[in-house]
Amino acid sequence: MEESSTNASPRPAGPALRFVAAALILREGLVLIGQRRADQPMALLWEFPGGKIEPGESPQQALVRELWEELGIRAIIGAPVTRIRHNYRHGGAVDLQFFVVREFVGEIVNHIYQQVRWVRLEELPAFDFLAADRGLIRDLAAGKLL
Repeated sequence: MEESSTNASPRPAGPALRFVAAALILREGLVLIGQRRADQPMALLWEFPGGKIEPGESPQQALVRELWEELGIRAIIGAPVTRIRHNYRHGGAVDLQFFVVREFVGEIVNHIYQQVRWVRLEELPAFDFLAADRGLIRDLAAGKLL
């Protein structure tokens, strides 16, 4: 027996929730951040390296893959730091899992960003980050998480 929906919304469904893993890559009291390119969505905003978790991947596996693709490093993924779910005004939603990376093999080579920078945690609020990262930025700068 088929069911029909008479209460269908006239509004199309929004984008699906994207699951993302991101790295707080630490070295000598600094953290690595990347600036999105001008031709990308949310152009020129800053973020932490990482990306979408593909089907069948754990967050840690996704992060290893993404850091290789984005920066050319083989990262050793450390402890989880925090998890954030954020709904963007344009309708997109993201579930972000952040992990510490204190060790990696290889030299960082920027493959995707406008630029990458090593900055002190307390300097993070001076950069224009993606909206989903802003609460984390405040906590990191205040010394609450690391």
